[in-house]
Amino acid sequence: MGLALLCIIWLITFVSSYFFVAKDWWPHAISASAPLLDHQFRITFIAMGVVFLLAQLALGLFVWQYRDRGSQSKVAFSHGNTTLEALWTVLTAVLFIGLNLLGSPIWASERFRPADPGAVQIEASGLQFAWYFRYPGPDGKYGRTKPELIDASAGGEAAVGLDTSDPAAKDDLVTGTLVVPVNREIDFQLRAQDVIHSFFIPAMRFKQDAVPGLLIHMHVTPKETGNYEIACAELCGLGHYKMHAMMKVVSASEFDKWLATQEAEKQ
Repeated sequence: MGLALLCIIWLITFVSSYFFVAKDWWPHAISASAPLLDHQFRITFIAMGVVFLLAQLALGLFVWQYRDRGSQSKVAFSHGNTTLEALWTVLTAVLFIGLNLLGSPIWASERFRPADPGAVQIEASGLQFAWYFRYPGPDGKYGRTKPELIDASAGGEAAVGLDTSDPAAKDDLVTGTLVVPVNREIDFQLRAQDVIHSFFIPAMRFKQDAVPGLLIHMHVTPKETGNYEIACAELCGLGHYKMHAMMKVVSASEFDKWLATQEAEKQ
């Protein structure tokens, strides 16, 4: 039985490790910060993979070494080894803190560094179970919103509770599809109307919780044109599975043309 358990443990270990090593689980990266984030992922996977393999190999050996051999000898109990316990606690702390310090500049650069002066301003609002995107229009100012005006079933401006009596709201654009220009920084303002959602664009390695009552800023720069999926990465209710949208990354001229068309249709 001990030999069978050892083989099963090692088989599961090596088979599961193979899929992580042989398959690239991430979609093609298209943001300026994605290479740094992917580098962080690789380091983390390698470090955690080594720990995982060593632990599983040791587990298999212990199952074999201490199997029931049918002997009647007295069991020897161990009360631990303080030196070893201190050693693996320190090593774990060094690994955990080291990975955090390595990744924190990348994480902070998208959240705490001021966005570029020419960044495109976009507000992303999450509600059960859709994403809506608001552009401030030519005046560069978001119009006022009111909770009592929110009507999720109506979509568009009503979905975000836009107060059309506010002069700054006259040129606001609200859409269910995110359209952004390539090679230009996008300054997102994230909102949630009901529960916590998570704004996730896998191709941009971009994910941030949207929390009711908070306005959360993040900025990122797309580097390639194309259509990319936006998902909600936080379980937000029974319709969570269908809460997704599309991001269209277009050229600067296409983006300006799209904005002009949207403005003309609004008037």
